[in-house]
Amino acid sequence: MSPVDVHKATQLRQLTYYHLDNDLLDNAVFLAGRLHAAEPRSPEAAHLLALSYLRLKRPKAAYDYSHKHGASGRHLGCAYVFALACLDLGRHTDGITALEKSRALWAGRNNWNKHSETSRRHLPDAAAVNCLLGKLWRGHGDARRAADCLVEAQKANPFIWDAFQGLCDISANVNPSKAFQMTPQMIASLPVPPNVRMPQEYQDDPVSIANEPAKVNSGQIVATPGNDPFNPSVRTAGDVGLNLGGPNLLSRLNGGIYPPPGVGRIQETETPTANGRNEDDDVMMGDAGGPSMATRQLDERPKAAIRRARALQTADVDSAARATISSSRLEKPKSNEGDDRGLLNAMKAHRMPTNHKRTVSGHTSQGSTTANEDLTAAPQRRSVRLLNNFNLRPSSTKTNSSAVGVTSKESRELKKVKATGTRGRTTVGRVVSGNRAQIPSEDTSHKEPRAPSRNGETAAPPIKARAPAISPEQEALQELLDLFQKLGTGYHALSRYQCQAATQCFSSLPPQQRDTPWVLAQLGKAYYEKASYKEAEEVFQRILKIAPSRIEDMEVYSTVLWHLKSDVQLASLSHLLHAADRLSPQAWCALGNAYSLSREHEHAIACFQRAVQLDKSFAYAHTLQGHEYVASEEYDKAQRAYRSAIMVDKRHYNGWYGLGKCYERMGKYEIAEKHYRSAAQINPSNAVLVVCIGHVLEKLRRPQPALAQYSHACALDPRSALARFKKARVLMALRQPREALVELEVLKNIAPDEANVYFLLGRVYKGLGDKTAAIRNFTCALNLDPKAAQYIKEAMESLDDSEDDEAD
Repeated sequence: MSPVDVHKATQLRQLTYYHLDNDLLDNAVFLAGRLHAAEPRSPEAAHLLALSYLRLKRPKAAYDYSHKHGASGRHLGCAYVFALACLDLGRHTDGITALEKSRALWAGRNNWNKHSETSRRHLPDAAAVNCLLGKLWRGHGDARRAADCLVEAQKANPFIWDAFQGLCDISANVNPSKAFQMTPQMIASLPVPPNVRMPQEYQDDPVSIANEPAKVNSGQIVATPGNDPFNPSVRTAGDVGLNLGGPNLLSRLNGGIYPPPGVGRIQETETPTANGRNEDDDVMMGDAGGPSMATRQLDERPKAAIRRARALQTADVDSAARATISSSRLEKPKSNEGDDRGLLNAMKAHRMPTNHKRTVSGHTSQGSTTANEDLTAAPQRRSVRLLNNFNLRPSSTKTNSSAVGVTSKESRELKKVKATGTRGRTTVGRVVSGNRAQIPSEDTSHKEPRAPSRNGETAAPPIKARAPAISPEQEALQELLDLFQKLGTGYHALSRYQCQAATQCFSSLPPQQRDTPWVLAQLGKAYYEKASYKEAEEVFQRILKIAPSRIEDMEVYSTVLWHLKSDVQLASLSHLLHAADRLSPQAWCALGNAYSLSREHEHAIACFQRAVQLDKSFAYAHTLQGHEYVASEEYDKAQRAYRSAIMVDKRHYNGWYGLGKCYERMGKYEIAEKHYRSAAQINPSNAVLVVCIGHVLEKLRRPQPALAQYSHACALDPRSALARFKKARVLMALRQPREALVELEVLKNIAPDEANVYFLLGRVYKGLGDKTAAIRNFTCALNLDPKAAQYIKEAMESLDDSEDDEAD
């Protein structure tokens, strides 16, 4: 390919990304088509064209263009787009196969904190691919493998909410308190707190030591920059070496070092550096061939400026030595400049020469020391300096000044300054503590030799260690993780239908987070599952005030209004949702509920069918369609609708409940009981499901197990009128009228306008022989429901009969 064609392809690629970033998708498809025509065999061109079609909501076109390089796993970008298209098209096996074949291209990649306003990664990392694999395995029906992939994604990047949400939706055993924690890559990428003193080399020249570790243990092997086998200057694609955030062991061991300027101190870097490790992977769009961008930029990167002689002299002066110089100047303000100059020369004598040679072990060879320093030579690596300083062990606490070239006068000045500093510190300690007995003796004969400093001088007394300071970035990151933990705890409780715990968790959030549409929607769904329809209505009304165009979760609000018989508000909601997005299944579900409330079942079924057409994976639309078929007594069609809902989501308990209702209507009580129990196993806190199980057992003439189910339902929801009413009827059938009277008195306070309650109370008092109370309750029932006058009058006329009535 000629250089002109190469530059033309580069321009087309940049223009395609420009239009993708600005959501000009039609233009992006057009330009990607020109690039694909110019390079028909290039996987990068195929990836850009497939990505443009995928953004344009055309998954079949994205599937076709990414199939050649994606299905075989040879190109990571094509494989990822191919898998996304397979997820939309329902071809889960093809997507899983493509991602597994490309595992070598994405395993170990971590792009966390590498996306910003000025840089980004075009290819996914391991967390994103594992999250997509989890969705594909879940769509395939393998919940175990889906959970494994989602766990790996959540471990690599705890901010991938889809992974945690997917784990909760498949009822995986997940602990929210341990799910959102800081990863080693996050800790390694955090900058040093401002009150922690950085090494002097980072302050002098951050460019020349960008690839240099900050801490070297005495047992480590130090090699020259050109011969370092663990950190070569030129790396191949995919090799992360000792850079921060790598998956290998040595990279994790270096997680505690000061971050290089390219990671934590970008604003101090003089030359532009890559924002991450495998820059060539993103430039070449994941292709295995071709030179890397890092290799091409090595020759173009400007060299670091040579530091001046003055900078080299002062860069290695230890903080304790500088403090000593300052103290001497404060104590002797009238001292001559020659004394200060001699003091500085004495300290410079302790420094190791910079133009030395190193052996394989990293130690300085004997013949490499010269008398004069070459100030124009490259600066010595800090790791070797530290290692050499560790090997300098003084024979005693008294420094031999003649061995290091210090005159006797200068040595006396140093001792005098140190003694003055020591006396000053002792005096301050006595004043603060007020206890002279605790002051240690100044006899140095029994003191252990102090560790030498960088300059070979005796180090200052060790200062009491302080608690490690936390940088603002780390504090902000921890606050975000704490917020995600609270949100995750609430969502986890709601996914297990622990509605009370979910309500408390979401209500305890800060106001700025609690009053957001997503959190309010979770609160509304929790109230809906608790059958607290009034509270749920208030929450959803707040959502519409904050976000009038919100579509998500509005199908739940329409069902809440259906239960409350609010036909006007339900019609208004359906019009509002259709104006916001007429192609959303939520809008058609709301319209179908409005028709269902007005008993127009045919129109309601048509609306629910349209919702299923728009989104076949919308399980709630299948369920609502089944409810309408049950109301129309078309049980075969209702069963098909409920089974479709269960195929989409096996944990959709409404589908199991609907199947149980169909079999109950058909008189197949044993099968109905099995489906009711399946629904109650998914949602054990729903009192209605427990009541349905008890009702079926009552039909099977098993009153004792039915009574146990009704008692359990009353324990789950003490204000459930249906559970108490059925429990009272079973108690009457078991000839326990006094226990039934207790339940009915509570029920009368819960539902004071229910005629059946007073009718049953009249029968209980009739069985107890209290005719006056019986007549009073029968009269109340007659006033509340005049249509049942025939049955109530028959009961009143039979008060003198000695035979017991059967409970209806």
